[in-house]
Amino acid sequence: MRILIVGGTGLISSEVASLLAAQGHDLTLVTRGRSTTAAPPPGAHTITADATDPEALRAALRGPRLRGERFDAVLQSVAFTPEHVAQDVETFAPLTNQYMLIATSASYRTFDQFHALREDDPQENLYWEYAQLKAQAEQALRERAPAADLNWTIVRPAHTYGPSKIPAYTGNSSAPWTVVDRMRRGADIAVPGDGTALWTLTHARDVGAGIVGLMGNERALGKEVHITSDEALTWNALYGTIAAAAGLSPEQWHAQRVAVPSDAMVAAAPRQAGSIYGDKMHNAVYDTSLIKDLVPGWTATTSFAEGISECIEWFEADPERQHVDDEANAMFDSLCAIYRAALREAGA
Repeated sequence: MRILIVGGTGLISSEVASLLAAQGHDLTLVTRGRSTTAAPPPGAHTITADATDPEALRAALRGPRLRGERFDAVLQSVAFTPEHVAQDVETFAPLTNQYMLIATSASYRTFDQFHALREDDPQENLYWEYAQLKAQAEQALRERAPAADLNWTIVRPAHTYGPSKIPAYTGNSSAPWTVVDRMRRGADIAVPGDGTALWTLTHARDVGAGIVGLMGNERALGKEVHITSDEALTWNALYGTIAAAAGLSPEQWHAQRVAVPSDAMVAAAPRQAGSIYGDKMHNAVYDTSLIKDLVPGWTATTSFAEGISECIEWFEADPERQHVDDEANAMFDSLCAIYRAALREAGA
């Protein structure tokens, strides 16, 4: 197949690109040439352009190598607003048989009882602008694509991690090594609530394989599909698995664990209110029937224990990758000290 990825060097899109290149597809990436996460795979063609500027993107696609030729599929991995997707409909309708938009499962409504999320569940995130804009981007695609005669597929990853991204509840986005650094130097680790809510983490390699299976797949046209693991862990188990991979004994990890309510974490880091109240404080378990039906044989094969060990190895391979977030460290130190003191006062 002839594939274009808008992006291609990010957490998920780099896995898609690597798999497509390994399979021998004709692959072109549109990037700004700035990513430190991953390099384009061998054999891939690259175009340097700002994909958020529709005129610059269109000019690049009319360049001498592409000459406006059609693609079997276009994967859009860097669109975060409905305005961007509306422009994409105009840009790509003449150029592709399938426009694939990476959206997010954070847009689903949360439930007050156990519920395995399905693709037809309502999209209603009341707190997180990122998820709201992604849902609006989906709607822009659904509304505008028919008039443009553009076939589409929407992909909704959940919390995805990979070599460059060690997951955590909060305070870990800009410097993922922070949580491992705290564990190894014996600092307190704030676990949300009682740590018993269920959360699904999916390795980017598995998400990428699912996306590739949807490319050129006629049964995927007009479908919204989430691609997630079936392994749902409690936050206690999630952090405990990171601690084990970081070399801590169960006794060491237990001594560092401090249970902190989500409200307190938001009070300490107000900028995280959307992602906490609109996403991470709720159970996240997914019904993966649709992706398995559309891509026979697909399943998420990377356990979190295996995947997080790979992540830590990636960071350890180059000390320059091991940045820590000083602001997050100060916040966690202060917050955990408050709850340590409260436990002492209560006689715990």
